[in-house]
Amino acid sequence: MKLSVVIPAYNEEGSIAQTVTAIAQRLDAESIEREIIVVDDGSTDSTGEIMQRLQSEDGGIRCVRNDGPNGFGFAVRFGLGLFTGDAVVIMMADLSDSPEDLVSYYRVLEDGYDCAFGSRFMPGANVSGYPILKLTLNRAANAFIRALFGHGYNDTTNAFKGYRREVIETVQPLLSNHFNITVELPLKAIVRGHSYKIVPISWSDRTSGESKLRLQEMGSRYLYIVLVVWLEHHLSRGDYRRSEIAARLSHWHAGRPATGSVDPSQPRPPADGS
Repeated sequence: MKLSVVIPAYNEEGSIAQTVTAIAQRLDAESIEREIIVVDDGSTDSTGEIMQRLQSEDGGIRCVRNDGPNGFGFAVRFGLGLFTGDAVVIMMADLSDSPEDLVSYYRVLEDGYDCAFGSRFMPGANVSGYPILKLTLNRAANAFIRALFGHGYNDTTNAFKGYRREVIETVQPLLSNHFNITVELPLKAIVRGHSYKIVPISWSDRTSGESKLRLQEMGSRYLYIVLVVWLEHHLSRGDYRRSEIAARLSHWHAGRPATGSVDPSQPRPPADGS
């Protein structure tokens, strides 16, 4: 199973080389076929130059520049449109996510789960240097999401998660342009019927650069996307669930002429794939 790692990066010259090198070395040590895609999200520092050097030294590393529109969600969506692996993991550029946990995600996906979710707040997990205000708001937001969806998962807002390729195809279209994509991806995967396993992970605060997350800008955006997926869950009557889509497509293909030509008398799936 080939693993793709998508890393959005904006002005991360102080950490990007260490992050990418650590990920590459850990995956290579486990003989995991990999590609690492760093999305330079319009950086104005030397992030791009550093990545061009790493790319020239390692054929499994790709640097692509997102010239706009910019934003965390745009960068993630840009990377998800380019990966070639059988599965993909989204990681942060500041090495706050552990390459060791990346291997754990790979094993979960290798075992057949559609999604690999980590929790920083379960037995076996470790958190270091989390600012107290962000931690308090994080716990409150995750408690709200957990109560709303009843899924029992307590770290939905963390970006660091893994998905099989089929999941990325199923959760389209992605709507989030900013950090709210961190909740859109896992919630859509759960609501649309994908399997997942939760494992304990480690997290440590960045040692260089500054966080791009601005809490005062994100509250309404998080709430918007959470409510959009909640409404889908309760009002769509399962129209977007993987099993329902598969059943409709199977029924449609069974009714098509053997020649592959289109018979106008046969039902066709809607243009939006639902």
